Amino acid sequence: ESSKQMTMSMRFLRQQRQRSNSTIAIGALAAFAATPILLFSGGLVSVVGFSTTSTTTTTTPSTIRNRGIIAHGMSASTTNTEQPLLSWSELTQQTAATAVGRALNQQVELQKSGGGAPARENTLRTFGQDKQKPAVTLFRDHAAWCPYCQKTMLLVEEKRVPIQIELVNMRSYGDKPREFLQKVPNGLLPAIQVQTSAGSQIITESQVIMELIDEWFPESQGFKRMQPKEDDAAGQARYRKLANLERELFSWWCTVVFRPERGGIFGGGGGISGALKEFLNCLEKVDQELTSTNGPWFFDEFDYPTMIDFIYVSHVERMLASVAYWKGVDLRNLQKYKLHGLVAWLEAFEQREAYLAFKSDYYTHVMDIPPQYGPGYDGGLDKERQQFSGQIAGKDGSSWHLPLSFDDPLQPLYKGLPLPLHVLEAVGIEPDSAETTSYETCPPALMEQACRTMAAWKLSGNGAKVAKFAARGGPKGGKNPRKSFAAPLADPYAEADEQVQPYVDASLRVVCAALMDMGQDGGEEDAGKLPSEALQETLKAAVPANHVEGVVSSLAYLRDRVGVPRDLPLASARYLRAHLNWACDTLQS
Repeated sequence: ESSKQMTMSMRFLRQQRQRSNSTIAIGALAAFAATPILLFSGGLVSVVGFSTTSTTTTTTPSTIRNRGIIAHGMSASTTNTEQPLLSWSELTQQTAATAVGRALNQQVELQKSGGGAPARENTLRTFGQDKQKPAVTLFRDHAAWCPYCQKTMLLVEEKRVPIQIELVNMRSYGDKPREFLQKVPNGLLPAIQVQTSAGSQIITESQVIMELIDEWFPESQGFKRMQPKEDDAAGQARYRKLANLERELFSWWCTVVFRPERGGIFGGGGGISGALKEFLNCLEKVDQELTSTNGPWFFDEFDYPTMIDFIYVSHVERMLASVAYWKGVDLRNLQKYKLHGLVAWLEAFEQREAYLAFKSDYYTHVMDIPPQYGPGYDGGLDKERQQFSGQIAGKDGSSWHLPLSFDDPLQPLYKGLPLPLHVLEAVGIEPDSAETTSYETCPPALMEQACRTMAAWKLSGNGAKVAKFAARGGPKGGKNPRKSFAAPLADPYAEADEQVQPYVDASLRVVCAALMDMGQDGGEEDAGKLPSEALQETLKAAVPANHVEGVVSSLAYLRDRVGVPRDLPLASARYLRAHLNWACDTLQS
């Protein structure tokens, strides 16, 4: 993490080629404050909130009535009976009664004792080992946007290392807790605290942390090995070669994205600058290294990803998003860029549940990258850039609007796990085959039901706090009265607009009901349907005309702050964003 934006001078680039990847971590995806994410303007008030049993609600005018919000599984359009607008407590009970809700609530209980699936919010991982308090505590970013924390967590999950986890916000999104700064004065993330007979020790730098964890939890004790053996000269040489290549790729990425394109300096034609060509050439070298092995990973010796895979993937993931958004380059387009090894490697990662737990979407990345690395510059292929940036930011009129397409045109959802495995299993969604965990042939309506129900579960479980957070977007919402942060969308000291907050709360309860407004069986006739007319009328009745503008701006404020993976995986988050847009459009119609 750095308190200042990176200056992408040539001197900086030369230095970065020589430095360890961990030292460049500006870390805790400060950028996401720039991104729309529910969490960090809100102090830790996020859709993700685990308070699934919360019954606190914001009082709304007693005149608000609901004609369409009824028990889940019934069509809202089948009754003309007026019913009171359901409370957050009632909505929580409805989501908890679904197969998805039961599976998610069970995971919450398992996580309390260090079990359950990989998840951003985990604060203890035991992997079924003895319940003795782990000797190692990892400090990582709260939202799972930091690339250096991401690669460290991927290694922890793959090795199944017992560990305590403390979640700390990144500097770009707000002030770090005093307790953390007393332990780590420079505020760097990730960091580990190790308890020894001589006391505790703090260690920073992701590369050092990963190597130490691999050393402390060795293969001889049943843990997976993450590096070639010390006496394996060929393996060690290949590791060094790949590590140097990763630094070269990182440097070209910085040159391409964070420096203005100048044709006279970089040369190039047809929209591809010299720097972009060199970046693509370097990616071809990476692709060749991947295709030189028999499996998807960088080392044939292992049938699982190892440290060098984790070192690469955390930044390659951000490269995919940034060059699509700022340069119009879709690196997963095999017909155009032919990076077959790289795409197969990405798909292998996407079939691992731990990767889903810490993977962001393109929108989150293009918002959280600038606070960490500096602003990105438009260039490259203009036509494609305009198309891709519109899709990524939801400004193309369709990508964030109902009805949604089954898949995302830039970010394949079903080449791997679109949702946590326990959610998929709860509704009976099976993978394409016994040999893979891809879901390209799954029933669209059943998948939509699972995605929407997960979003409703998250929203209902923390609804009143989310409404208060969203109301910051109202006309009298706070504008960060104390201080600003590197991430433009982060305003942790802002206050809600109390005049619109009750109506924002009511609107979000209608949104939650709309997310649940599908048949229980996920029949094909339920796929892609817009919310019922009854729900539209309920929403309109919930907001007085003089507060429509303030509620719409509040819902948009929230929409722009739904982050991946902090709040939801992309497959589910896209439905929440789209339903928030539906609410905005309905109120303005």
